[in-house]
Amino acid sequence: MDTIKPLFTATAMASGGRNGHTESDDGLVKADLSVPKEMGGPGKPGTATPEHLFAAGYAACFGGALDFCARQQKKSAAGARITCSVTIGPRDGGGFGLAVKLRVEDASLPQAELAALANEAHEKICPYSHATRGNVPVKLEIHGG
Repeated sequence: MDTIKPLFTATAMASGGRNGHTESDDGLVKADLSVPKEMGGPGKPGTATPEHLFAAGYAACFGGALDFCARQQKKSAAGARITCSVTIGPRDGGGFGLAVKLRVEDASLPQAELAALANEAHEKICPYSHATRGNVPVKLEIHGG
């Protein structure tokens, strides 16, 4: 396992599990949580799930990694739209697992160029991609110009 040189640490707490509340220590991120109806919960309106939070973080991080790769090649992917879908379900081996789909859209870059940048971001740069590799299936869907 690679070691890291810490640059920034985010801290959050949660209480009440999937039917509780989560908040970052600086108060910038706050979410009431509820188990969705699809998973047998109440699905309270205006609430989030851990999957929502993970999807939002992964989408933002991947977008930054994509633009980083583009800038290394004197290009820009700052206008790219990343849609991250996080699915939860029972695992064959017991318990629950996740699956991720990253939809990468940027009409300003040709399809092949965007695909190469997205693959580089996924394989070499994005820490969420590093964290999920070998543990969570991640599918890339690329839509360039």
